[in-house]
Amino acid sequence: MTASTRQIEAQVVELDALCDENYRVRLSCAELAQQILPGQFFMLRKPGCTDPLLGRPFALYDTVLDETGRAVGIDVGFHVVGKMTGIMEELIPGDTLEIWGPLGNGFPAVQTDHLIQVAGGIGYTPFVATSREALMQKKYGTETDRQRIQAKKASLIYGVREKRFCADMSDLSDIAGLDIQLCTEDGTAGHHGLVTDLLQPMLTENPGESIIVFTCGPVRMMQAVACLCADHQTECWVSLETPMACGFGACFSCVVPIKQAEGEWDYRRSCLEGPVFPGSEILWEQM
Repeated sequence: MTASTRQIEAQVVELDALCDENYRVRLSCAELAQQILPGQFFMLRKPGCTDPLLGRPFALYDTVLDETGRAVGIDVGFHVVGKMTGIMEELIPGDTLEIWGPLGNGFPAVQTDHLIQVAGGIGYTPFVATSREALMQKKYGTETDRQRIQAKKASLIYGVREKRFCADMSDLSDIAGLDIQLCTEDGTAGHHGLVTDLLQPMLTENPGESIIVFTCGPVRMMQAVACLCADHQTECWVSLETPMACGFGACFSCVVPIKQAEGEWDYRRSCLEGPVFPGSEILWEQM
């Protein structure tokens, strides 16, 4: 772990349902909240629990501020898929979780005319903080001279299988300048189709406009987004949701195939060198 990493017990403040099988839990942990940056993650586990024994990684949803504007907690978005998230689904205010972080490298401090964020399923959660920072609504971290994500405008393309899996977007409704476009694979809400259907025209509609794409979600969705961006010579960064065991690079359980010079490739640890990587550098065929 780095010197800035904190390992503490955080108290649960509240638990809210975002949609079917998706939740947001609020944790009181001021030290971590004041350090973490958009795109970074942390590990969570239930104190005294041996099944699961190891922590699980979760991306920052957003920080929570007190009445003075000081970060005092974090929000965590999660989808119920296994034992740990099943435990988290039953949390009540006053419960505690072990948390350590901030971990990994977040989204780069890019400057662009148009930041397009493409999300699938629970993969939209990192884009609450990135949208707020990009549109100058909120600051993250303690370094006053840190370069920040900046954009003249921002979009969020959000795709789910069907309407019942569409998360409540109210947490983003107060972000002025953020355009949200929804699509569903079965056509029950928004555009009937895939996120790439909506991304394609955005990449070409304003010639001369600088565009950068961030994406997070299912692997094949991110692959399709990265390939489309490559076709249009558009910079693309992907936030991987790779399973992890330790979270700080010791176990090599979260390795990602990354292209090297002269057609070679090698593994990089998602928890340490990532979880955010340039989409053009990932060897998607090996994922």
